[in-house]
Amino acid sequence: MLAYFYTATVGAMRSETIGRLESELQTLAVAWNSGGPQRLEQSLLERAFVRVRDFTYQLETGDGDIIIGDLPRMPVDTSTVFAEPQSVTFEIERAQPVGVPDISTIEGRIVRLGDDSVLLVGIKMDERIMLVSRVTRAVATAAPIGIILALIGGYFSSRYAARRAEGLSRIAEAVMGGDLSQRADIGETGDEFDRLSERLNAMLTRLERLMASTRHAGEAIAHDLRSPLSRLRNRLEATLRAPIDREIAENTLEQTVVEIDQLLATFNAILRLSRVSEVSTSKFSTVNLSELAGEMAELFEPACEDSELSFTAKISPDIQIRGDRALLAQAVSNLLDNAIKYTPSGGAIAFELCRDPDGLRIMVGDSGPGISVDDRERVKQRFVRLDEARTQPGSGLGLALVDAVAELHHGQLILGSSIPDNPGSGLLVTLKLP
Repeated sequence: MLAYFYTATVGAMRSETIGRLESELQTLAVAWNSGGPQRLEQSLLERAFVRVRDFTYQLETGDGDIIIGDLPRMPVDTSTVFAEPQSVTFEIERAQPVGVPDISTIEGRIVRLGDDSVLLVGIKMDERIMLVSRVTRAVATAAPIGIILALIGGYFSSRYAARRAEGLSRIAEAVMGGDLSQRADIGETGDEFDRLSERLNAMLTRLERLMASTRHAGEAIAHDLRSPLSRLRNRLEATLRAPIDREIAENTLEQTVVEIDQLLATFNAILRLSRVSEVSTSKFSTVNLSELAGEMAELFEPACEDSELSFTAKISPDIQIRGDRALLAQAVSNLLDNAIKYTPSGGAIAFELCRDPDGLRIMVGDSGPGISVDDRERVKQRFVRLDEARTQPGSGLGLALVDAVAELHHGQLILGSSIPDNPGSGLLVTLKLP
């Protein structure tokens, strides 16, 4: 910056001086070309009457006689002057009434004219030299100060960056060692390190939740598989010990097939849930949600009739969304299937798709026992089944899959009561989508 400042000031003054000098010489050349020696002498005389001027003029014959000039003699050797203008720099001394003489520095252009006379045009450089000297001293003084401040600032900046980076590195090492409770410190400056720390903390929170969910899922899978496998083994072992006839064998095999179907349903639910995490939002397409909801209503209405349940559907037309059609269909299917499963005979199920100022809502309400307020967030977790649901077939992954689909589509799964402030009035499940 100091080098640019020096160039922009000193260089600009130098260019301005040269430009003025060349322009003045060009003006006198025009006078010579248009009127010869007489016109040039007239132009020089006109300039001589200007009291305050920066230019100095000197016109001499080839023999060294002064025609017109500001100087007692030509300050440079004219023997090497030719028709092309040459640059010269010289000093002139002017006597003062009192004190030491005034010495001025002149930069000029000298040229030999067609009649062998010599013309010198010079411009005073005193003020410019003084200004250049001041600028040079200012730059020379500011440069060490600027370098020292830059070094000090760079040192503290690098130390700050190194300290923050070292803190993040320690957290990464702790996480690699298995400690997911570590969190990065967030300052009040809001700089890049603070934003990085916020994202790192959010990532660690999500990772900790996923690890906890994975541990819980492993325990739940082991628990849910152990019971049916134990029943299978005991049933087969009891059958082998007793006399086997056709009726006993068929009964045992039928019960075994039912147990295996339930196991396969659990594994299929796990695979569907894992597919949700693999779907990329970049592969989303436009889905006609009204058409999809209509298909689901037609599919589940006969199932409600078979279970002696009344079914009503209210679907707003022309609602579209960017998403995965198969996953949205699976989520709606899970909600309707749960409502049918847990609503006793004679009950009612309401299915609705509507648009509101906050986005889209898919709502499934039933007149079943509902879910207590304390358990509504817990049932969204994988393999969580309430005690009253143990008698029903299932894997505990239905609402977990719906919650995962909602999160993938930047939505939300909300559990409530069919009648507000009455947890025992049934369950109202709302899938809120943008």
